[in-house]
Amino acid sequence: MPEILEPIEFLNRQKQGVPILDVRSPSEFAHARIPDAISFPLFTDEERHDIGFLYKQVSQSAAMVKGLEIAGPKMADFVLRAELISPEKEVGMYCWRGGKRSESMAWLLGNAGFSTILLKGGYKAARRLFINFYSKRYSLVRIGGRTGSGKTRILHALKESGQQVIDLEGMANHRGSAFGHLGLDAQPSNEFFENCIGEALLQMDPGQLIWIEDESRHLGKRTIPQPFWQYLTNAPVIHLDVSENARVQEIMFQYASLELEGLKDAFRRISRRMGPQFVKQALDRLEHNDLEGATRIALTYYDKSYDFHLKNQTFGPVINVQIESLDIPSITMQLIEIGQKNLDKWMISD
Repeated sequence: MPEILEPIEFLNRQKQGVPILDVRSPSEFAHARIPDAISFPLFTDEERHDIGFLYKQVSQSAAMVKGLEIAGPKMADFVLRAELISPEKEVGMYCWRGGKRSESMAWLLGNAGFSTILLKGGYKAARRLFINFYSKRYSLVRIGGRTGSGKTRILHALKESGQQVIDLEGMANHRGSAFGHLGLDAQPSNEFFENCIGEALLQMDPGQLIWIEDESRHLGKRTIPQPFWQYLTNAPVIHLDVSENARVQEIMFQYASLELEGLKDAFRRISRRMGPQFVKQALDRLEHNDLEGATRIALTYYDKSYDFHLKNQTFGPVINVQIESLDIPSITMQLIEIGQKNLDKWMISD
């Protein structure tokens, strides 16, 4: 018999290393899922459509017979693939509501010697849990600074130092500007982005600070959920005041290897906001392989944009830190010291 677990217990088992199989159809999985789950569809999208049609238009019995007819020839492949995923023969699984699909797969793998875990309530229950977690209050600390201040690298260094970190840009697969998609794969759905936030918060220790990069609410086409955004704007900010020269070098380090046409297209997309005359100048610089000159023109726009954001979307305390050079390890230690010094003031309870 499969073990049936509530969402928090189920996700804790995933954290402990149990592979999680999503037995829904490929399109359901592509839209949104539990982070790090593995697509393991019982039916293709077309097969699921046909079974659903029979269920609604004919009878539950007819739909069940069709499902058995489709799944029967696949059973051996399901077992072999599951053994590749988990040689230890322990897996968790879920479908939409914790119903027939996951129960059927658990029955099959259970009879093949697997220890199986089912998510009570299926994906819908996990989704409710994620929404609940990003709607709570957390002791967040925003790492602020104008474009090119090395915030993402610092955030990653904080994580490597054992600090709690939420990487919104990594979750959204976007760096947060008109250039933020360059060199990256397509963005996930907004629902999956929200799930990633909720799942990350579920793993956090509420007795410790959580470091997060200062962002606008929109990262490309993905939007930070309103409750979490509200708490984010009220969180303290450590603002890194980095020289323009250092920031230009940081930006060039990130974007120098990208294709010229992609950079040009990004400038064209912000032509109305940045000003056509400045975009024309930037495109001319790029045409002459002057990435540094184009970067400095872009910063005239992005610096004003960030300053406006800091002034109008920051309601918590701001600590300004003068940064002479982007020595990431040194800055990381400085931020940790500031966090420890202000721990009692910045810790909040839900």
